[in-house]
Amino acid sequence: MGGVRIDFPRGPLGHSDGDCLAHAIADAVLGACNLGELGGHFPDHDPKWKDADSIALLERCGELARSAGYQFVNIDATVVVELPKLAAHLRAMRDRLAKALRIDVDAISVKAKTSDGMGYTGDGSGIAAYAVAAVERLSFGTPGGRTSG
Repeated sequence: MGGVRIDFPRGPLGHSDGDCLAHAIADAVLGACNLGELGGHFPDHDPKWKDADSIALLERCGELARSAGYQFVNIDATVVVELPKLAAHLRAMRDRLAKALRIDVDAISVKAKTSDGMGYTGDGSGIAAYAVAAVERLSFGTPGGRTSG
């Protein structure tokens, strides 16, 4: 999760490697830059993306954002899960995610919360991750990372 392997009896399920934190941040980056959504760039019906490295997908989303003329101001993300406990892994996640996006680690926040036993995140059958990306447009490229002119 967040590019960090966490030893736990259960693991992620997904078309790619199932890193829900990397996916949430990638979608936040794309959304903040009006570049669509993760599934539009890396569709789950395309076998090319089966078992894809989510950090590599996040790196590509960062490249798309920069190509469209954006720079990152900050990223804020929250993971909701009862177990495993994530506090000991948060710094490593921040380091890995910052490296993937080529931003300073102080520009990314990752927090872990529980849902006090309620819902799919509380009963252990699922996990949720939410992220917001703040970006600044430096130049006026066009969506998709192409520049006009």
